Amino acid sequence: MTVDGRLAHGDFTALAADYSLYRPGYAPAVRAAILGLLQRPPLQLDAADVGAGTGIWTRMLADCGFRSLSAVEPNEEMRRLGIRDSAGHEISWRAGSGEATGLDTESVDLVTAASCFHWIDFDRGTAEVCRILRSGGWFVALWNPRLVELNTLLADIEAEIARLKPDFKRVASGRSEFTASLSERLWSHAGFDDVVMVEGRQVSIQSVEHHLGAWRSVNDVRVQLGEEKFGRFLAYAQRRLAAVDRVETTYATRAWAARRR
Repeated sequence: MTVDGRLAHGDFTALAADYSLYRPGYAPAVRAAILGLLQRPPLQLDAADVGAGTGIWTRMLADCGFRSLSAVEPNEEMRRLGIRDSAGHEISWRAGSGEATGLDTESVDLVTAASCFHWIDFDRGTAEVCRILRSGGWFVALWNPRLVELNTLLADIEAEIARLKPDFKRVASGRSEFTASLSERLWSHAGFDDVVMVEGRQVSIQSVEHHLGAWRSVNDVRVQLGEEKFGRFLAYAQRRLAAVDRVETTYATRAWAARRR
């Protein structure tokens, strides 16, 4: 949704094309750790990816060969591109949200929410997760933040956000206030009896356009800065990157997994 013609929090309609083209995948080691929690081969299990977006993480799950895999995405444009980008993968796409997936009760063994759980109402979303999960199944919320502190150039570019808006606070990140308390919130939830946190890293070598495209797909930065300041931020990043051909960006996939009682 937009407010008075401006981008609203959580609305990716205008960002979907950049999201599809430029968002990186998640660390394969984290996917392997999640599969290890399941204790049975994916061919014997059913999975659902909630808030699937354009299917970046969903396709990583599809490559594991689950018996069935559903992708639930509320945004029509993100879902359209997800279906297009996932051609050839065994994924069943549907309209739905984290609070109301439309999936059958106790129908899946794994529910994931990649880079989206902060947009979902925690109480309603976890109630829906517990409804659709079979006993002993796992819920996984994961994010893929940049570790800009490992690259001084990228650290300076990100610092420009705070220079433009001193009270800026990240919302959509695996290193935000939301994730800082997530382990305790899951541990204290009556529907879960175990919580595991895992982190893995991967390095992405990007062209300058790819790196800027990834920034253009970030909703909370664009909303908080506003389009005028966000344009200034992109112009600053482009100037700082003018002398390089490739940008080395380290991503830390961070996942919180909780087992259904």
